Amino acid sequence: MATILVVEDEKPINDLITMNLRLVGHRFFKAFSGTEVPSILERENIDLILLDVMLPGLDGFELMRQIRSLNIPVIFITAKDSLADRITGFELGADDYIIKPFEILEMLARINVVLRRSTKEQSALIIDDVEFRPLERQVYKLGSAVELTAREFELLEVLVQNRNIALSREKLLELAWGYDYEGETRTVDVHIRQLRKKLGWEERIKTVFKLGYRLEVPGER
Repeated sequence: MATILVVEDEKPINDLITMNLRLVGHRFFKAFSGTEVPSILERENIDLILLDVMLPGLDGFELMRQIRSLNIPVIFITAKDSLADRITGFELGADDYIIKPFEILEMLARINVVLRRSTKEQSALIIDDVEFRPLERQVYKLGSAVELTAREFELLEVLVQNRNIALSREKLLELAWGYDYEGETRTVDVHIRQLRKKLGWEERIKTVFKLGYRLEVPGER
């Protein structure tokens, strides 16, 4: 997983973001002002910056002007939602621009997209005897390739990216099937059973009543 710097001066929002980053396996550092960022970047190897615009001391746009030569991917997370502000963010080199308030799952999905694009996302994740290779779209169990359908792989990818976060059937359909899916939500159950069988994870992927599905990964390394 990646190392992410969260630059957000509102402590409750900073804490909420970093809590969810921890849940899905990312490392993180916190900053509450723009002036703290340069020293952190000197000390740490940061893969992605989540950057608020309205910061004390040095605002996000000015900070972006100072650090863009470092070529670290940046996602602005801000309440400044005017078209002019979004254009400014992208012209400064931002990889994405998220408007507050936002859904945590949307934020995590956008982080994954930017990390894949920058090729800084971990290329393989090992969970007990299963190796998940998202960039190659391959899964191996005990060294042998596991044949998954395209939909099964996409569902597994969503579960892995959001592990330890409970997801409803509707949310899984939205993330893995797409917003325009109009079929029966119980199709998720069928694909979950297939994943359990193929990966030998009968006890790993569990149904959490009233909340949805989650992937528990105590053996991750």
